[in-house]
Formats: sequence, C-alpha cells, structure tokens
Amino acid sequence: MNIGQLARLAGVPIDTVRYYERQHLLPAPARSAAGYRRYEEGDVLLLNFIRRAKALGFTLEEIRDLLAISAARDDMAQVKAAAAAKLVLLEERLAELQRVRDALRGLVDACPGHGDPSTCPILGALNQERT
Repeated sequence: MNIGQLARLAGVPIDTVRYYERQHLLPAPARSAAGYRRYEEGDVLLLNFIRRAKALGFTLEEIRDLLAISAARDDMAQVKAAAAAKLVLLEERLAELQRVRDALRGLVDACPGHGDPSTCPILGALNQERT
C-alpha cells in the first residue's frame, strides 16, 4: 500500500507517517521501482499502537521504549512499570490542574464582572508579586 492508504487506514495525516519515520518509530519502508514508499499491514498496526499510546499520554520517547520492549518479547513487568510511572505523572498533573481550576474558580466567583478594572480580583491576583 502507498503512504496515503496507510495514513487513511491508521487515521493519521501523511505528514505524521513521515514524521514517525524520521523519529524511527516506523521502520524505513521498502520502495517501489519508481521510488514510492510501500507499506505492509504491519505498519497499520504499528501506527495504531503509536496513536493509542499517544492518546494515553505517552511521549514519543516512551513509545519508542514500549516498542522496544514489545519487540524484545521480554517479561511484561517492564511494560507495567512504564505504564505505572506514566500513571503517577498523570495523577500529579491532574492534581495540579485541579488546584489551578479551584484557584481560578475562586477568582471568577469573586469578580463582579463590572466596574473599575483596578478593583478586579482576577487582575489583582495576576499582578500580585510572588511571595
């Protein structure tokens, strides 16, 4: 199949396929006599793996590591450890986002939405020096 067919089947733009090739997440494809990239069904599976891993928050470097673990067919303990580490990071980010949301909600609730901007609690908080 050509790059357009691969991209369509995997649900990604053609530029993404090329980018993943440059990042060595996808192996260099075989070339036709005319020099066109030729892909196999396994490349669709690989692109789907990458897309799903990205949706779960894994970085390209982490995905590269997961692919290496998968290719080595080692014990799944490494996969579980990688996923557990990612989960810890996501939980930390979620807690931080919840703190930011709560702080912003408090500022929005405190702002009357009219009057002199110099009395705006949102602007006041943004202009406040860090202590």
